[in-house]
Amino acid sequence: MRHVHLATEEDEEDIYSGYNDYNPTFDTEDLDNDTAFQQAVKTSHGRRPPITAKVPGTAAVRPLGTGFGPRVNLSSSMGRPMTGAVQDGAARPMTAVRAAGYTKAGFRGSSFDPLGQSRGPAPPLETKSEDTPEEKIRQLEKKVNELIEESCIANSNGDQKQALEKAKEAGRKERVLVRQREQILSPENINLDLTYSVLLNLATQYSANEMYAEALNTYQVIVKNKMFSHAGRLKVNMANIYLKQRNYSKAIKFYRMALDQIPGAHKEMRIKIMQNIGVTFVKTGQYADAINSFEHIMSESPNLKAGFNLILCYFALGDQDKMKKAFQKLIAAPLGIDDEDKYISPGDDPHTNLLIEAIKNDSLHQMERERKALAEKYIMTAAKLIAPVIETSFDIGYDWCVEAVKTSQYVELANDLEINKAITFLKQKNFTQAVETLKMFEKKDSRVKSAAATNLSFLYLLEKDYTQADVYADLAVTSDRYNPSALTNKGNSLFLNGDYERAAEYYKEALRNDSSCTESLYNLGLTYKKLNRLENALDCFHKLHAILRNSAQVVSQIADLYEMLDDPNQAIEWLLQLRNIVPTDSHALAKLGELYDTQGDKSEAFHYYCESYRYFPSNIEVIEWLGAYYIDKKFCEKAVKYFERAALIQPTQVKWQLMLASCHRRSGNYQKALDKYKEIHQKFPDNVECLRFLVRLCTDIGLKEVQEYTTKLKKAEKMKELKEQRVRSGRDGSARSRREGREGSASSDSGQSSGTSAKGERLSAKLKALPTANDPYEASSNQEIDVSYIDPLGPQMERPKTAAKKRVEEEEFADEELGDDLLPE
Repeated sequence: MRHVHLATEEDEEDIYSGYNDYNPTFDTEDLDNDTAFQQAVKTSHGRRPPITAKVPGTAAVRPLGTGFGPRVNLSSSMGRPMTGAVQDGAARPMTAVRAAGYTKAGFRGSSFDPLGQSRGPAPPLETKSEDTPEEKIRQLEKKVNELIEESCIANSNGDQKQALEKAKEAGRKERVLVRQREQILSPENINLDLTYSVLLNLATQYSANEMYAEALNTYQVIVKNKMFSHAGRLKVNMANIYLKQRNYSKAIKFYRMALDQIPGAHKEMRIKIMQNIGVTFVKTGQYADAINSFEHIMSESPNLKAGFNLILCYFALGDQDKMKKAFQKLIAAPLGIDDEDKYISPGDDPHTNLLIEAIKNDSLHQMERERKALAEKYIMTAAKLIAPVIETSFDIGYDWCVEAVKTSQYVELANDLEINKAITFLKQKNFTQAVETLKMFEKKDSRVKSAAATNLSFLYLLEKDYTQADVYADLAVTSDRYNPSALTNKGNSLFLNGDYERAAEYYKEALRNDSSCTESLYNLGLTYKKLNRLENALDCFHKLHAILRNSAQVVSQIADLYEMLDDPNQAIEWLLQLRNIVPTDSHALAKLGELYDTQGDKSEAFHYYCESYRYFPSNIEVIEWLGAYYIDKKFCEKAVKYFERAALIQPTQVKWQLMLASCHRRSGNYQKALDKYKEIHQKFPDNVECLRFLVRLCTDIGLKEVQEYTTKLKKAEKMKELKEQRVRSGRDGSARSRREGREGSASSDSGQSSGTSAKGERLSAKLKALPTANDPYEASSNQEIDVSYIDPLGPQMERPKTAAKKRVEEEEFADEELGDDLLPE
């Protein structure tokens, strides 16, 4: 039986004896004031401990204590054996291969010395010498790697020249490294990976700089070296270079060699090489071989590019059934993107909503959108290409494509194909079919309905059916208020109806929805111009000019606005810019001539008017200005060709005929002038001015027809007076009626009405404004006949009286005819 011993008062001291005894070494609260500990920390921190060893023949010296009180045997006080004792005088190991203080010799009978005070100061760290050959090789290898990285970074930044320089420098240093390795180490220690990296980067940079010969040589060095594993794949790079050089036979050869050396496990790589082989066959016109490559791809790993290229090959061969099958393969090719539902918030979970907002526009979603847009582009292009040839007519073929798309994963694309069908009808000038196709979308969803209504509105605007255009513009805006094209069409409808303020509001709204809508910005500028808000219009066109730098219409509008703002210098500057954009625009050149004329620069005005006449010799205003210019400069014979051109353009206007006859008369060719007046009289027998010229010329020359023309002149003047009386009797007293009466009288009389523009009136007035008192052709007899007239070219300069004095000596160059360059301006 086991006896239980109960504690008594005498046993209490035995129970708690030694409870307050502890080893002062573990007293960490007062280490800041412990000078020995601080000294140990300062002398041994960050350095290796010194190597201490017993000198042979001497005894080990036991270190002194720390002076913290009497030593306490931890094994007796703690109740367990000592396991971390350090041998007296034993050195700590230099590495962590063996634990400090756990030597076989120093375990027993050692005291605990955690601070290592008994072993003295720590030895200094060992430093590696940089002068050793191994260290030099290591540093050089590091430098080569840095140069390769710098070359790649420069290439990615677009600095191809700098990338090539870095690649060449890396190649030079790598050769130096190889020579040093061969001298110091054995040839087996050569770093083949570094050599491969240097050569591959150098070849890539040669190719990027279009130094194809050097790139091919570098690739050959890599491929022919049997020590480089998998170097045969680089034959793909060589084939790409041959393809760029249009050496298609070698490109196909190297593609096939690379295909043979790539194992079947690398399926994606093999598919890409097969696709390049097919494209190369297309380049050479070998469509049958290209079809084999693309058919293999579509059976093994179908993708969009291969499917589209397969359709192109069958289209080139004209195989209708294969085109249909290839189109079905194209729309069945996997797109490789997930459903769009993952970007829709499922509920009110805030964490899920934040996650969806984070991924809604990330790089992955952007890549998915780009891939989907590319797929739609391929399908739309293929449908437009094969629709006219796979069936008997275009619309039947397009309907087949639409039905095929409706059964695929691109169901939403069917509506776009229908709209594209209508646009194709428009290109074929088949407006009826286009309108019928677009009207089918009135019951579709809002996006498609808005697009169809927008096109219908624009069609009716072109056909000038403004009522229907306004109806469909309203429908488009109602279906999609944020459609800038619909808003623009609505603004156009209001603009044509004269409601400029509301039109401007719709244009502004379109710009708020899409700031790049250039049509709305242009139309807004025209609207401000109609409202006479010229500064606002100028601001609109300046903004548009920042977007469309080389738009002739925009520059022309800016020049016109500056002219309306009475700033001719700026107008000339913008017209000069317009001339750089369209140097053969005769209207712009004529406008430049007009602006220079208003500023008094006749030489520049003459230059630009001549240029305008050269590009478009049928502008009456330009012809009239040039004729008036030569008459003003007293070169009537040069003005003849311009008035002849004007008479040819406007044969019913008598004034050009009269000016032409006057030019002949002023040039001294009286017979030709007389013949011309007779010709005018035959065409316009009631013209009073022509009869007056005939009377004067016949009187001066002494012809017998004087009396005949005089009788006709009196009769024509009498008829003229009767017409004027009838016009005056029909006047109602208004200024407008009086103007109309004068115009009717003048037109029935001799066609002496002014030109079709203000400029023509100004020039005609200039030609007629000179006095005629000293006309040398006044008749000396028959004074009772009033044959006064107004010369449309103005008075002729009085001839010098050559018989009054002796003729001076002729000048040295009197016999030579002066050229155009010597004539006065």
